[in-house]
Amino acid sequence: MKAGWIGLGAMGAPMAGHLHAAGLLQGAWNRGAARRDAFADRFPDAAIVESPEALAEAVDVLALCVSADADLAAVLDRVEDRLAPGTVVVDHSTVSPAAARSAHRRLAERDVAFVDAPVTGGVEGAKNGQLAILVGGDAEAVNRLHPLFAAYGKVWKHLGPAGAGQAAKAVNQLIVAGIAEAVCEALALVEKLDLPADDMLELLGGGAAGNWFLDKRGRTMLDDSFETGFEPALLLKDLKICRALADEAGLASTVLPGAIADYQRLVDGGETGRDISALIRLKR
Repeated sequence: MKAGWIGLGAMGAPMAGHLHAAGLLQGAWNRGAARRDAFADRFPDAAIVESPEALAEAVDVLALCVSADADLAAVLDRVEDRLAPGTVVVDHSTVSPAAARSAHRRLAERDVAFVDAPVTGGVEGAKNGQLAILVGGDAEAVNRLHPLFAAYGKVWKHLGPAGAGQAAKAVNQLIVAGIAEAVCEALALVEKLDLPADDMLELLGGGAAGNWFLDKRGRTMLDDSFETGFEPALLLKDLKICRALADEAGLASTVLPGAIADYQRLVDGGETGRDISALIRLKR
């Protein structure tokens, strides 16, 4: 298998690194030169290609990890006529199910398979190769991707046709948003009640309130440090996708309105380069 990688951001770069370590990475590319250079510095024997078009011509699996619907469409605009019949494009971005289904139809006309496979597990999961992968697409194409998924995932499930992976990711992000709201409010209350922070983190994490977000972000939130993690603007984008799906399904969410409003405030306030745990600043 010869795999190419497009998108070397906070999640994509470590995932591509694991693929390189597994001997499956034919080449990588990123729109911004700074991220290409950073990846080359970290993995000096990995091939950085000059363009996505050149990469598309050289691989039988092309993996993408970009930001939004428009980015996915822009990449496909550049590569689709360079992909050989039988190639699989696997998209690890978080986009709308409609965008995934559109990509699937578009590439099927060229006998190219499209698999939507968004991931969850945070930057830490990407770095440690411990991501959960939510997969939609044709079974035959999904089966071909198992060696890739094994390089950076701890679990993956084929959930249905194209778009199913993105629908599942929307469910995941609804949970993420609800937990973040609760944890940030709770730790803001810990501060207001002047309870001992370290003891409270240990007790909360060791009981029924324990969760990934509290474990990975609790200490940094109380230290007012938000430099590593998941950007608020990206979660806001995801939650708007989730809101559209909930509306279509007739689900009246009590979590989404408040979370979307809060993360809109963070983005408008200039927190775009920080972690979503910066939400605690609003709760304070």
